[in-house]
Parts: sequence; C-alpha cells; structure tokens
Amino acid sequence: MTHLTPAQPIPDWLQALHSSDSAWIITDDDLNVIHINEGLTRLLGYRLEDLQGKRPLETLIQAWPDLAAHIREQLMLSGAYHGELQVQRLDGSQVWMAATVNTLNRHPFPTEGATAEVLVFTDIGFTKRFEALQRQMLEDVVMEKPLPELLQDMCVALEAIAHRVRVSVMAVDADGIMHPLAAPSMPAHIVELMRGVRMGAEVGACGVAAFTGNEVIAHDIAQDPNWCGAAPLFVQAGLLACWSSPIKNPVGQVVGTLALYFDSERTPNKLHRQLVLACLHLCAIAMERDANKHRIRQLAYYDTLTHLPNRTMFNECAEQALHSMRGHTGLLFFLDLDRFKLWNDSLGHSAGDALLREIALRLGNCTRPEDVVGRLSSDEFAVLMPGYSTAQIPELAQRMLDAIAEPFSINGVMTIPNACIGVCSYPEDGTDIETLLRRADQAMYAAKSQGCQLWEIYQPEMGQVSQERAKMERELRKALAEGVLQLHFQPQVFSHTSHAPEQLYGVEALSRWHHPEWGWVAPPRFIAVAEDAGLIHQLTTWLINAACAQLASWRTQGLRIPHIAVNLSTNNFHDPAFAQHVQATLHQHGLGCHDLMLEITESVMLDSSPATLDNLKALNEMGIRLSMDDFGTGYSSLSYLHRLPISELKLDKSFVQDVCTSAAASALTRSVLNIAQSLGMTVVAEGVETLAQAQWLSEQGCPILQGYHFAKPMPGREIAQWMQKQAITQPA
Repeated sequence: MTHLTPAQPIPDWLQALHSSDSAWIITDDDLNVIHINEGLTRLLGYRLEDLQGKRPLETLIQAWPDLAAHIREQLMLSGAYHGELQVQRLDGSQVWMAATVNTLNRHPFPTEGATAEVLVFTDIGFTKRFEALQRQMLEDVVMEKPLPELLQDMCVALEAIAHRVRVSVMAVDADGIMHPLAAPSMPAHIVELMRGVRMGAEVGACGVAAFTGNEVIAHDIAQDPNWCGAAPLFVQAGLLACWSSPIKNPVGQVVGTLALYFDSERTPNKLHRQLVLACLHLCAIAMERDANKHRIRQLAYYDTLTHLPNRTMFNECAEQALHSMRGHTGLLFFLDLDRFKLWNDSLGHSAGDALLREIALRLGNCTRPEDVVGRLSSDEFAVLMPGYSTAQIPELAQRMLDAIAEPFSINGVMTIPNACIGVCSYPEDGTDIETLLRRADQAMYAAKSQGCQLWEIYQPEMGQVSQERAKMERELRKALAEGVLQLHFQPQVFSHTSHAPEQLYGVEALSRWHHPEWGWVAPPRFIAVAEDAGLIHQLTTWLINAACAQLASWRTQGLRIPHIAVNLSTNNFHDPAFAQHVQATLHQHGLGCHDLMLEITESVMLDSSPATLDNLKALNEMGIRLSMDDFGTGYSSLSYLHRLPISELKLDKSFVQDVCTSAAASALTRSVLNIAQSLGMTVVAEGVETLAQAQWLSEQGCPILQGYHFAKPMPGREIAQWMQKQAITQPA
C-alpha cells in the first residue's frame, strides 16, 4: 500500500480500494493525483510519486492525445466515460484496460474550472488476447489455412495465455484411431506414443474422452488407471496431470480431443475452463471445415465407389509421376471389363458395383505403392507403372488378367470376371498422359476385337483403326438419318422329312449397308459400332419398321410369306416401352403379332433387369414369338428355356458345319434337337451350306433349315423370283 500521509489514519473507503484487483486513481479539483491503490502498482507499475504533479489520463494514454481530448469532452457533457483503452505502463509497454472515469459529483463541470475525478482501470489483456486468438482462428479457417498449422498456432497461443500448461489436439478417424494434429510443447516421443492409438478405456484421458464423449480429468497421471503402463513415460516427461475434452461435430460425433497437460498434480481452474470451452467450439469449426474440404476434394477427384482416383485425379497424379520418370521408362495399362454391362443389367447395379469394388482391390494387390491406379469410367481402369520396361509387359499384363479372373460371387451367383488390356510404354509411345491413355485405349480395343481375357501392345497402325472406327460411327449416323441402309432376306425352309419339299417356313431380315467409299460394310462391324455409340435403338427401330413394311408389300403383291424374323440386341429390351413400339409398328402396317419372329441372343436370358423381364412378358402376351439365336455358343442354361417364352431355337452354324465330320458336333446337335422336341420348340439350323449337311439334319429330325445351300440373303424384290425358280410352295 502506498502511504500518502503517514501521520494520518487511512479512511475506511480508501482501505477498501486497496483490496480491489482493479487500478484506482483519485484526483483533486485541479486533476492532480492524490490517491492510488495497490492495484495500480501491481498492474501498471506506478507509485504515487510517479504521478504527482501530472494529469493521470494524459500520462497513461499519452500516445493517444486525441483520445484524451475525447474523454474530456465526454466528462464535460455527462460527467462519466466508459471504454477500452491501451494504457501505458511505467516501463513503456502497452496493456489493454477497461476504463471508467467519473467526476466526483457526477455532474457536468463548468467549461472553465475543474473537478475531482475517479479513474478505474481493469485489466482486459487476457480478454483481448483471447479475442485476438478467436479472430485469428476464424480468419485462418476462412483462408483455408492447413488444419495442423492452424491448431498448432492455437496451442501456442493458449500456452501463452495459461502459463505452465501444454496443449494437444488429437483427431479421431472413422475407425476410432487417434492421430496427433498439434502438440507444440509435447515431447516428440510422447507424441509418437499417442499416434495410432484406438480410442477406449486404459489408453489415457484422450482415448477415454473420445470413447465416452465426456471430459476426463486425471489429477494424478501416475495413479490414474486410464494410463496403465504409459504413465511412467508421461510422468518422466513432466506431465503429471491432464484434462481432456472431446471435440464434437455438428451432429454430436466425436472427431477429436483437446487436452491440457499440467506440470503438477491438479485439476483445471476457472481460466482453463473458460479457454477450453471457447476453443472446443473453434476446433470443431476448423475440423468440420477441413472435413468438408476433404469431402469436396474426394467427390471432385476420387471415385466414390472404388475410392480410386477418378480421371481428373489420375491424370494429375500420372503427370507428376511422368515428370519424375524422365530419363527412365514406364508402362501404362488400360483395362476394360468384358461383358460388364450384361452382368450389371442382369444381376442389378448393386452387384455391378460390388464387382467394380472387387476389381479395384484386385488391381491394388497387383501394384506397388508408387504405381498410379485410377477408375476412368464405368468399367475402365488405368494403371501407370513407373520403372518397368516393355520386356516386362507379358508378365505384368497376365498377372492383372489372372487376378481379375479369380471367381467372384455376386448375390449368390458365382462369376468369373474377364477383361481386356491395352498397354503402351513411356516415353516410346508418348510423353504425356493424354497421349498414353489414347494409345493404350486403342491397344485395348485391338485386344477386344480378338476376344476376351486378352492383352495387346500398342502399335502405331492402331491409331488408324481407331480413326476409322470414329469415322464409321459418323457415317453410320448419317446413313440412319438419310435412310440408306437396306434389308436383305434369307429364306428358311422346311426339311424333307418334316414337311413337303422346299416349303417356305419364313424369312430372316438382315441389315445391309453399302457405303459409297467402302462398299458393302460387314454387319458385325457396323452393328458393333451401333452398340458402342448408342445407336442400336435407332437401328432396331428402322429394322423392325422396314421389315414390317416389306412383309406388308409382299402380302399386297399376293406373295404369301408366313412370317419375317428380325435380330434384336439385349439393349433393346432395356427400353420399358419396347414391346408397345413393336406392337404399334405391326398395327401400322396391317400385320398381326404372328407375322413377326424376334430373334434374341442368349445374353437376354441372363438379363434380370425389370424392363427386360416386363418386355419379354408383354411380347409373349401379345402373341409375338421369340427365337433363341446362336443357341449353344453363349451362356446356355436349360433352366432359362422353360422359364422364358421361347418358341424357337436357332442352332448355330458352328455346329452345323461339322455335323458330318465331328462326332462331338453331331452328338451336341442331336441333344439340342431332343431338348427342343421335349420342350415343344422348333429348331432352325443356320449355316446349311452342303447337301450332306441338309440330309443329315433332315434325317435327325431338324424341321427347319437355313443357309447358302438354299439361298443367300437377297433384296426383297428378288424373293418372288427365287420362290418361282425353286418351285417353293407357298402355304395355303
């Protein structure tokens, strides 16, 4: 206490001021300091003699003369002033204070003259520092400062405000594993000890706080059961007590912990609680913002199904890898699953998704950490493998194909996935990822053109093939738009043993395309292009309409053709309104449902999509017959034959051509005939090219024959002439 007049007793009111935590100054009417309390000396360092003969306000805020004048103006108007000021200590440093200045009589004093004042200053340095911390953290969040750096700065600021504490922030991942984010004053070996710990009991205060979602206070780590064997290490590091609080996201999920470690056995005080309460909220905001940023990045750059890099991210990572590969070699593998759309449509999209996830895992098992693996589109994957040479392509490509071909069960159905792979090399085939991807893609298509479960190395001439394919797509679009495609028709006749000789059973309509530059384009080529380019629905619509129009024209001419058959794609059945379109086309041309035979492939049998099943049911109810084309070459399953409305089986020409020379082919053919007869189905043998084949099939009871031995496909105008020339009997 400062003694102003030692000889006189201290008034009670003045004695009370000395116990205050605030700094007090009392002046006389001339504004000279006459009393101060001990709080002033503690907070600012001034004693009475340091202020005697001086105006206190002007002395304490001498760096802000305009502010002093403003305060005087307020005192003249109202007799009081309240505000926050930066006050100068005796040593020249500045500190934030909440200031209250009053005239003693609480009335405005005259313009001329003065009156005594009471000045009260309360330290708000802590508040200002904490406000600055909050403001800085929020600014850092907005500016997307890296989360570990942001939290590191927060810990340092907290340790400066609350002395003799060490602060740590831990993150908790989706698997309950804890990861240190910031611990600036913690010993490195303690931080490592905390890394990778699963939340739960007996793993320290942070592990328990994360597990229970409640704060945990360990006033004596050495005796706390939650530390178990790790307690001595913490104690040796001077960490004797701990208070850990869970950090929760907006939905209440624990995403981390904020912990204060003390160098003595104790519990947190009011200051600690105030700091942590506010910082928990700030940490939650920062961590949620960081999690959102990562989620956005995940959505933008990673495939959500397989968690592999998407095309954008793959290209970025691959370009970085190529940059580091300069002076070395590498390989790019472009992989596409075989018949994925069939499995996806037949077993459902969830099954297709499961298969894609499995393929991603299998590719991961075939690659190294430095390799770049990505999912580029639906069933396309790419793998960039630095450091490998072309001599290693066969081994690496086959390893991937073998891994993919391991049996995989989808919804209880066992399948063997297959793929085709195209490979190109760096830098021989390209030095940027776009060029390498394009050329590996071309090699993959070359592999697919030869079959399934194959790989192919890029060759320069493949680029020409790819360009020709793109040109064919453009020309096919143009041909469909201009209506220049044609239909040719191949007769189907009864065999000698089943009916009168050479009686017509029906005709099959076959698409033909004569290009002004290329001549006749093979149907498998342009139909495959139509499938890939999404033109198959347009092509099928034209096919059915043109076939019905031709049949109606023959009927008008008096040519009685029993029915006409057209080939369909599996994709046609995915259109929910397909059956109605077929029926409408028949009615448009004055035909009945019995006049059309729809030939489907065996892949339709595996297609369990609702639209396909609904279309098959609707067509059957309409009376439109279905024929199973190329029977015996695909996924033949007898169980489907009795479940689906199939009325006709077309025996594939690969069996027919060998029936006279191969015991296996003849045995299989007899089996098919027996099965069809048992199920009440008609069999049409395709590809009959010789008299011997026709006689053998007739002797075995095959009722319908089709092939070059009888007639090649011909334009519609030639059918009547052929029938007259062959003396074909028209049905009555």
